[in-house]
Amino acid sequence: MQHHRRQFLTTGLAAALAGRAVQGAAASSKLGIPGPYPGRVVSVHHPGSIVSDQYRREPVRQMMRKGMMELTGADNPADAWRAFFSPGDVVGVKLNPVGAPHVISAPEVFAEILEGLKMAGIKTADVVAYDRYRESFLSAGFDKWLPEGVRWTYATGKFHELQLDMDGYDADQYVEMALVLPKGNPSDAHHRRSYVAKFLTKDVNKMINLCVIKHHQSAGVTLALKNMSHGLVNNVSRSHSSPTLNTCGTFIPSIVDHPVIRAKVVLHILDGVKAAYHGGPGGKVGKYMWHHNTMYFATDPVALDKIGWRIIDEKRKEVGMRPVGEAPADEDSTFYRMQPEHVEIAGALGLGEFDDAKIDWRKFNLS
Repeated sequence: MQHHRRQFLTTGLAAALAGRAVQGAAASSKLGIPGPYPGRVVSVHHPGSIVSDQYRREPVRQMMRKGMMELTGADNPADAWRAFFSPGDVVGVKLNPVGAPHVISAPEVFAEILEGLKMAGIKTADVVAYDRYRESFLSAGFDKWLPEGVRWTYATGKFHELQLDMDGYDADQYVEMALVLPKGNPSDAHHRRSYVAKFLTKDVNKMINLCVIKHHQSAGVTLALKNMSHGLVNNVSRSHSSPTLNTCGTFIPSIVDHPVIRAKVVLHILDGVKAAYHGGPGGKVGKYMWHHNTMYFATDPVALDKIGWRIIDEKRKEVGMRPVGEAPADEDSTFYRMQPEHVEIAGALGLGEFDDAKIDWRKFNLS
């Protein structure tokens, strides 16, 4: 596979899933999921963040700086970013292209992340944008707006029916479970495994999870947790292969619980400037998109997703729709039952705080 970047810094990995620990990852593991601020979620609203369906850079800059300072307690943006990143880090940014062109990663948000990383002393060449499929990355146009000098990569060229290709995946790092596609072979261990992308295991030592607020017809919501579970490993179609063969409730937290993911993902930024309350995750979201004008910041993906789930359900109630956990299938959401319980199960696994009483949601409004 061709990589559009210079040679990456690599990190050694332990063998065997049972004791999989990332060699040399101690510095990032203390920042890893659920991070230094479990239960804390900061939201920053700016009514001018989008005008005529176009993001506005200055309001996004204000939201980013306010959110990072309030998350960390820092007195200035530079110190906020230094709480997570130091010179010499190679930082990956997981983008989200699904649902193009309506609700996907935005260049204005990425640009402000890059500015923050520069404040922390990170070289532009040590920032790596990523999504699983090269085809999706290009079709979303990410390559056209990435700032000069930022590298980008992917795990495989395009979607494969069984998703068992190993192009950019690490054969030593996987999650195995008793779940295969109907066309798969349950006697073959390879069909029971989802392997972690080399992007995460070898290419970077820390990752920012840049996610969006969006409905998902099998998982109910696709926020921080699902952006990791279905973007950082292969063989994910087995989690939702038909409207009735749906195991997103357990698949998502099982993947995110992998030690490499837990150790290296240190920051979650949820872009809710645009959001979608139904029709997700693909192109139908355009019918259900609204301007939420809010960004969210956390090190705890469970608390963040609990808030994002609430936001989606509140919007659904506003337009007369049932909550994602209760809604029946329809023409734009065909799964028999959505499974937003993946958020609560992730909390039970220690990936963050699910209990509202333990979530510290700090809200700010800018103008």
